Amino acid sequence: MTQTIEATRAEEPAAPVAPGRGRLIVLYLSLGGLAFAVLQSLVAPALSTIGQDLNASTSDISWILTAYLLAASVLTPILGRLGDMVGKRRVLIGVLAVLGIGTLLAALAPNLGVLIVARALQGAAGAVMPLSIGIVRDELPREKVGVTIGLLSAIFGIGAGVGIVAAGPIVEHLSWHWLFWLPLGLVVVALLGVIFGMPESPVRKPGRLDVLGASILSVSLVALLLAISKGQAWGWADAKTLVLLALGVITLVAFVVVERRVQDPLVDMRLLTVRGVWTANLVALIFGFAMFGTFVLVPTLLQLPAVTGYGFGKSVSQAGLFLLPTTVMMVVFGPLAGMLVRKVGPKPPMFLGAVLVTAAFVLPAIGHGEIWQILVSGLLTGAGIGLAFAAMSNAVIESVPAAQTGEATSVNTIARTIGSSIGTAVIAAVISSHSTPRGLPTDSAFTTGFWVCAGVAALAVVASLAVPARKRQQ
Repeated sequence: MTQTIEATRAEEPAAPVAPGRGRLIVLYLSLGGLAFAVLQSLVAPALSTIGQDLNASTSDISWILTAYLLAASVLTPILGRLGDMVGKRRVLIGVLAVLGIGTLLAALAPNLGVLIVARALQGAAGAVMPLSIGIVRDELPREKVGVTIGLLSAIFGIGAGVGIVAAGPIVEHLSWHWLFWLPLGLVVVALLGVIFGMPESPVRKPGRLDVLGASILSVSLVALLLAISKGQAWGWADAKTLVLLALGVITLVAFVVVERRVQDPLVDMRLLTVRGVWTANLVALIFGFAMFGTFVLVPTLLQLPAVTGYGFGKSVSQAGLFLLPTTVMMVVFGPLAGMLVRKVGPKPPMFLGAVLVTAAFVLPAIGHGEIWQILVSGLLTGAGIGLAFAAMSNAVIESVPAAQTGEATSVNTIARTIGSSIGTAVIAAVISSHSTPRGLPTDSAFTTGFWVCAGVAALAVVASLAVPARKRQQ
């Protein structure tokens, strides 16, 4: 089956775009991806402030994150497939327009209901990354594809880090509404650039949208992610949680059965059996867990009062600044991974990235009482995520036909999203189960949390070894 798919791979000719125009295309795509990624994490540190301002309870305010997550997961594969069918630029324009509308609505939101709707519109733009990767593959010369995809993939992690870092200062010095006004500028520039400065790709895969498959997958993802994100609040043994988990698994199985039988599937199941694809998706799931695990553990540890004996007593803004080294390393190692992929293939940088992230969690699991341990852990995390994210995307596009880039990279994006949801839920459960009667996390909560993330990251090391080695030089 793998041979059948790989035999259909088209050789992508060098795109006729001029170098200057190619750089502008990359700039517009980067701004769109950065805006989406920043919006994903930017509100998390400000939830309590938003809740107080809107007179909302903790359980209600959590829907700001949940609505974004559900919309992104459901619509990413659908819009990725549409991009392959009708043109990636055309769909990207619609995606960025919806992102802009959602961000403007959030900035103006007078109440929680409007803000939740706005967040769902923002999440609907989840396909911006797979569409961008597809456009790069279609438009840029082959020798530049790996490095550029490395940059775009790293932006996913960079944006999440920037969101965590910037949230505190924005809320402290402006207001939570500016959490949306500032990214809106990026969205507008990206949208105008795509409309006026980007050609439509001729690479298409004609067909009909699989409405039945899309509906079943939507039910499955909503059920699974709702159970994961709300399981801590509802209780993991609560009937609602168990029913949703069961529904999610059953409908996921039904989705696979349906997709194997329809003529134009939403996701070609044969793609998921390709070694370079399923291994990259597994690593994406694991790294999503690890990345958001650190985004929960590190700021929480830094903000705990110093009188506890293990906290550092930092403010929200100060704690966010400690994630800057992580973000900087992603910026450096994302494009570097793209260059490595071109020379040696995606396997070595993916393996190295997994090793670095594992080490990044082992260090604070052994000891996190000194600030240098947190900083070194952040440096290793950023380097590892930068290498692995870029390698994952390149592994996928090296394994699938050009006309199926959107649907294949959409699945990889969903894997990261699910992994981040699981990571956030698991680490939150670890912290809450190791807390004092006053609700403060104990020192053992962080030791356990770091070891859990280290163990999960070690699975990525094993999975990366299964990635196929490059068979031919580019």
